Amino acid sequence: MSLGAARAGFSVALAIENDRYALKAHKSNFPNTDHWDKDVSLISGAEILARLGLSAGELDGIIGGPPCQGFSDMGHGEVDDPRNQLFVKFFELVSECRPKFYIAENVPGILNNKYATIRETALERLAGQYHSLPPLKLNASEFGAPTTRERVFFIGYRQDAVDEITQQDIEGAQANYVITVAHALQGLPEVIDPSWQKASQGWQVVEELPATFFYDRVTGVIPTGVGNKEAITTYCEDRKASGFLGTRHSPSVQQRYRDLEQGEKDDISKSVRLRLGGFCPTLRAGTSAEKGSYQAVRPIHPIQSRVITPREAARLQGFPDWFQFDETKWHSFRQIGNSVSPLLAEKVLNIMVDRIRE
Repeated sequence: MSLGAARAGFSVALAIENDRYALKAHKSNFPNTDHWDKDVSLISGAEILARLGLSAGELDGIIGGPPCQGFSDMGHGEVDDPRNQLFVKFFELVSECRPKFYIAENVPGILNNKYATIRETALERLAGQYHSLPPLKLNASEFGAPTTRERVFFIGYRQDAVDEITQQDIEGAQANYVITVAHALQGLPEVIDPSWQKASQGWQVVEELPATFFYDRVTGVIPTGVGNKEAITTYCEDRKASGFLGTRHSPSVQQRYRDLEQGEKDDISKSVRLRLGGFCPTLRAGTSAEKGSYQAVRPIHPIQSRVITPREAARLQGFPDWFQFDETKWHSFRQIGNSVSPLLAEKVLNIMVDRIRE
């Protein structure tokens, strides 16, 4: 969401996060942003405004992704999961800061009837201050990303500060082209040495790409003040990107993967071999140490008999090659799996930039 906002023309003034691995990665990519390492449930809107040196109503927007695990159909789906209250907290902060617009995203499971009270409680915090669009299910593949990742967006704006935005405006931002797995993986090395386990070994040469909207965003479109300078220099001068970390598979696992056709699922690992002409399914995040340190099930490369690398996952989610994630496979996949495709975020936030009144 931050990258999409920056590419749309916004300055990411403040980021609040208390996962130390996510915070470190965000700091690397947004060095000019103020990072607040704190539990957001303990912060008030007044404290946010004071930290930014702004008054209520002066902030352009608040964007965020309240934790989705409690709403996910892949989890236990417990209504009383304490993380679900952070969705309500998001709207409390919007009410207190009164930005010109807000965007919150979550998993489709949040629209389940059993969460109706949580949704209603959250929106009641706005008390008629905003014109809120109906929850919108947006599929990243329809906005030019090579993944079928579907998320629900809650979007609202102050009518005194933003020109009219409709559901049709958001849906009208869909791409008129299709990006497949083959497009996403173009130019990346196919042969990955399983012994590449250290971050330093994960830096590998990538090929130059043709000039298209998707590839331009893979290779460049770097907003001023965004990006890790060292990583950008290495990418631009040496054509090297990070994250090509290998995975050690036993001979029997390699044979199982080798026997799979594209689109088929391995019965034991539940990993799916990607189809070159298709989309990547939703990448899963795995869990933090507090929730058992489970690594996510990763897709199998469409040609090689191995699971994908973090850099391949980043491409499939729509991230540029210069963007940095955690140095480990575990946390990099957590960060990619928990993210919104920056391609989708940019298209939605472009509409906000165009409609905000001077």
